[in-house]
Amino acid sequence: MQAGPSIVAGIGVDLLRLDRIERAYARRGEKFLRRILGPQELEKFRQRHARDPVRGLRFLATRFAAKEAFSKAIGLGMHSPMAWTRMQTLNDPGGKPRVQLSEPLAGWYAERFGKAHVSITDETDVVAAFVVVETLAATPSNSLED
Repeated sequence: MQAGPSIVAGIGVDLLRLDRIERAYARRGEKFLRRILGPQELEKFRQRHARDPVRGLRFLATRFAAKEAFSKAIGLGMHSPMAWTRMQTLNDPGGKPRVQLSEPLAGWYAERFGKAHVSITDETDVVAAFVVVETLAATPSNSLED
């Protein structure tokens, strides 16, 4: 059986200058990381930053931008239950970015929205993130079976 068409419930985009994140990280260091990144993102940041500090900062910036774009797509901005660390942008084994939510944001989101799609990119001095959130899939009525 084929699913019905998906309907866009929200779109968010964020464009960010890399130097903004560089300055914040230089001033606040670990405190900034723990405020922004979820646990898996923090681990990946540390791995990348150890190998190449610039690559690590680009990772941090793209995750920051993805969180901003996601918060816009769901219409909350950075207001509860949305919080920096409750939305992570992780990668599937093939490299495709995906959204992973933790509570209480995960439960709030599941009641209101379907799939979330995230795309991130970086250049020398800017990063960007784009998020599309689908509506909940309509569930077929079981009235004929009652």
